[in-house]
Amino acid sequence: MKRIGIIGAGRFGSSLAESLAEHGAEVLLIDQDRDIIQEFSEFVTRAVEGDVTNRRTLEDAGFQECDVVVVAIGNNLEGSIMATVNCKELGVPTVVAKANSDLHGKILKRVGADMVVYPNRDSSHRLARTLLSKGSVDLFEISDGFSIAEIDVPESLHNKSLAEAEVRKNFGVTVLCVRRLAEDPAQPRAVIIPTADEIIQPDDKLLIFGTDKKIDALAQDS
Repeated sequence: MKRIGIIGAGRFGSSLAESLAEHGAEVLLIDQDRDIIQEFSEFVTRAVEGDVTNRRTLEDAGFQECDVVVVAIGNNLEGSIMATVNCKELGVPTVVAKANSDLHGKILKRVGADMVVYPNRDSSHRLARTLLSKGSVDLFEISDGFSIAEIDVPESLHNKSLAEAEVRKNFGVTVLCVRRLAEDPAQPRAVIIPTADEIIQPDDKLLIFGTDKKIDALAQDS
């Protein structure tokens, strides 16, 4: 199970921590508010009170051991930048940072954020599902319980035709299209509306539709 750190326990950070904890993730949470930390200490793996912009504080708390850290303090521009830089300097493989504007997001990307999320556009529930996936997955919620997702190809489907794979029968999802690498890596992926005879290549991306439960199960195999 992934170890996920969350810096800042405001509305977005606390909601994300709850979603991750409900799915059994190992969650490390830090915030300056003692009352919030005491509240969350009951259900996250570890909750720490401290200065979220201080590198030594993050290191002492163990954030350098996280697989992913989410910087969820978007209301404090300077603080989010410092926390992002500190996490990258600590060697965190993936840093996800919350931004409140496009300009804020561009700055966070410039200082090292691997992914930027916007709380008005990206729900904490969707982000939790993305972080918990073993493979690469991008989710678009259509309605309660149903989503469209782009996922990496699970190994069990490599070099099989859609007819052989029987994706709908075996996994309960529908393949809407395939995005395939172009011969020129500088060019965008080609979009293919697949037939039953289409061979699924290991480097393809699959755009699928189904229930959240079925999508999550397939994404865990990718």
